[in-house]
Amino acid sequence: MKSNRRISAVAVLALAALVAGTGAGFAATTTPSGTPVATRAFDTAPATATATATATATVPTPSFHGTLPAPTGPYAAGEDVIHVTDASRPDPWVPSSGPRQLTVTMLYPAVPGTGTPAPYMTLGEAAGILQRRKLPASSGVTPQNLSGVTTHAFDGARPRSGKYPLVVLSPAHEDPRMTLTALATDLASHGYVVALVGHTNEDSGETLADGRTSPCAVCDDPTLDFDSLAAGRALDVSFVIDRLTHGNTAWRLAHLIDKHEIGMAGHSIGGAASAATMIADPRVRAGVNMDGSFHPAPVPGRIDRPFLMLGAAATHPDGGHDTTWEQAWAALGGYKKWLTVAGADHFSFSDLDLLLEEAGFPTPPLSPERGLVITREYVTAFFDRTLKGIHSPLLDGPSPDNPEVLFQH
Repeated sequence: MKSNRRISAVAVLALAALVAGTGAGFAATTTPSGTPVATRAFDTAPATATATATATATVPTPSFHGTLPAPTGPYAAGEDVIHVTDASRPDPWVPSSGPRQLTVTMLYPAVPGTGTPAPYMTLGEAAGILQRRKLPASSGVTPQNLSGVTTHAFDGARPRSGKYPLVVLSPAHEDPRMTLTALATDLASHGYVVALVGHTNEDSGETLADGRTSPCAVCDDPTLDFDSLAAGRALDVSFVIDRLTHGNTAWRLAHLIDKHEIGMAGHSIGGAASAATMIADPRVRAGVNMDGSFHPAPVPGRIDRPFLMLGAAATHPDGGHDTTWEQAWAALGGYKKWLTVAGADHFSFSDLDLLLEEAGFPTPPLSPERGLVITREYVTAFFDRTLKGIHSPLLDGPSPDNPEVLFQH
């Protein structure tokens, strides 16, 4: 059963406008190490870059029209939105709300020319962003003038026949699931089923099955334990995998999933959740952490399956200030890669920098387009190798086509 669907890129612009107008937006709320500070946004953006962006940001034009990059694979990307409820546990952040409810966007290989264009988020989710980030009316940004954001995914598209590996994606803390849409659609176009999980009460809003949109219950909590946050996401993901692969499945196209080939990737705390999920759930055969500190850092012997660490060169080099990456690297027992991207910031691995650029805001030295190209190419190459057995020279060493990508190990 579908919700009232998604509608815009307000998520990006509301946050950006707040940075410009008040200096209190999400990009300025953490230390370079990713340690959460007062506003609890979980990221590892360099403080100096953030300060520059805050000082020079300009008001976006009311004529903004956001467009995510088109998928690069041979298939179209179909899309459904599903809702699942874990009756075995109460919501960890708002127990009074009852059992844990999750909204999940499913993307899958589809036949080109079928389905209808999928919008970015629901009106309720857009309103949640506006309310949380206090977007000034003077910006001219409204859900209505952002409803045409292009995602390159198609609601109800006809699926291609076959079985495909499942990749679960988990976004950054405070960021709704849609901020990984560009990566999700590209993976679908290359022959993956993707489950983009919204972690209820942990971001600006997820529209649930009853049509209401949950606000963030923990975004302003100074006592929030990020180890617990990652562990809770691991429970979310394992439950979603259960509902997609066993018994009376929650998705009409669950027959597309090869239940023996499952991977997970996450951004920021979502990357930490990838490691936590692999420790807790042996069904997840490969994991990716995109620029997130590990919470907690893995210990030897807990992860013996393939893992990719992909981060910004400024914050996650070998010997850098985020010591959880060194601890994780030493603990990982399977095939592993540690790559960093020169000129990237924390949001180069999600949709955010690209949409900020399209709205007229400053971006990091690495162009947002390049950031998404690199993210999509290397994450896909990693899952191709680990879930499909397809070798990609991208993972063998430095490439002249991607000089920004540095092999730390």
